[in-house]
Amino acid sequence: MSATQGSDAILQRMMALHPKIIDLTLDRVWRLLDALDHPERALPPVIHIAGTNGKGSTQAMIRAGLEAAGRSVHAYTSPHLARFHERIRLAGTLISEEALTAVLDECYAANGTAPITYFEITTVAALLAFARTPADFTLLEVGLGGRLDATNVIDTPALTVITPVSIDHQQFLGDTLPEIAGEKAGILKRGVPCVVGRQEEAALEVIEARAARLGAPLLAQGQHWHVWQERGRLVYQDETGLLDLPLPALRGAHQIDNAGMAIAALRHLGFGEAACEGAMCNVTWPARMQRLRTGPLVDLAGPAELWLDGGHNPAAGEALAALLAELPDRPTHLICGMLNTKDIGGYLRPLAARAHSLHAVSIPGEAATLPAVETARAARAAGFEAHESESVTAAIAAITARDPHARILICGSLYLAGAILRENG
Repeated sequence: MSATQGSDAILQRMMALHPKIIDLTLDRVWRLLDALDHPERALPPVIHIAGTNGKGSTQAMIRAGLEAAGRSVHAYTSPHLARFHERIRLAGTLISEEALTAVLDECYAANGTAPITYFEITTVAALLAFARTPADFTLLEVGLGGRLDATNVIDTPALTVITPVSIDHQQFLGDTLPEIAGEKAGILKRGVPCVVGRQEEAALEVIEARAARLGAPLLAQGQHWHVWQERGRLVYQDETGLLDLPLPALRGAHQIDNAGMAIAALRHLGFGEAACEGAMCNVTWPARMQRLRTGPLVDLAGPAELWLDGGHNPAAGEALAALLAELPDRPTHLICGMLNTKDIGGYLRPLAARAHSLHAVSIPGEAATLPAVETARAARAAGFEAHESESVTAAIAAITARDPHARILICGSLYLAGAILRENG
C-alpha cells in the first residue's frame, strides 16, 4: 500500500460528489461547516489572501517572516503540485497522511451524499485540521475569485491581502477587470485592514469603493507604502520608516512587489525588521522560476540548465520574460503545456523575444490540457519557432541534441509543473 493510498481513495470519492469541478457559491460550505460545529470560528488569527498573481509567493514570504519571528503558522494553498498534502500545512509542517485521512473521512461522513465540490469539501477539511492544531496564525489562500470562494467564511480575519488583479478565469469571474476586481474584493471585511498590491486604476477603484463601504482601512502600494530594488538590496518605506533588506530568495523583478506586500502585512501585525529579513531570506516556493539541480530529468538534460515555472496567464508571461532578460545570456528553449481555459496567446507573446524555440506538449493526465498541436500553432502565431513533442523527456532530448548547453524552461501550467516534480522525484 502506498503512503497516500488512504487519502487518495477518499479524495477520489469526493470528486464524485458534484458534477462540476467549479461551482461558485458558499451555501454548500456553510451547510457542512454547520454540521461540523463551525471549525472556522476556532482558528488562530487569519490572514486571507486573494488576487490573480503572486498569492502563493506572498503567502510563502509572510509565513517565512512569521516563522523567523518564532511564530507557528498554519497555511492553506492550492492547487498542489506533487501531492495533495502540500495544500495543508499544520503549524509549519505538511499534514501527515494519518491526519489528512482522518479529517477527510470526517468531512465525507458529515456531508453524506449531498452535492459539494472537491475544493469545497477539502477546504472544510483543512479548516477542521487547523481548528484542532494549536498555532499562532492561519494563512488562507483563495482558490478562485474571493467573494464566493470556499475560504471566504472567516467573519473577522486579522488582515486581508489583495495581490495584483488581472484578467484570468473570465468564465467564472467576469470579462472585465472591474468585474474580476469586485470578486477579489469580496474578501474585504468590515473594519478589517487590507494590504493592497500594485493595481491597475480600474481594479483599484473597485477595491477602494468596497473598502469605503465596509470601513476597511487600506494599506495600498504606492500610497501607504513603497518598495523598490536598489544596488542589489530591497528597500521598503512606509509611514513608520525605511527598511534596507536582502532581495527575496525568489527570483524575478515581480517578486519585489510580492515582498512589499508581505512586509506591509508583517509590519501591520507588529513585527519588526528581523521578521521582514526572514521573509526575504528564508522563503521557498516551488515552481516559481525554480532551478532543478538533481533528478532524472536533470541527468537527461546533461550540461543544459533546467528550470521550472508554473505561471499561466498574460501577467505571468510578462513577469517571466522580464526575469529571462535579467539572466546571463544563454540560448533559451521553452517546453510549454497549458490548459485549454487559458489565454495562451497573451501568455506567450511576451516570451517570444526571449526564447529561441518552443516545444509544445500535452499535460499528462489532464483532461483539460490544450493539445500539443494547438499549443504549437498558438506559439507560431506569437512568433516562436515551434515544435510538437510527445513528452517533456522527448522535448529535452530534442533540445539538447541541437544545443547541449541550452537553458530549458518548462512552463505554462502548475499542473505541468506538478507532473514534472513528480517525474523528477
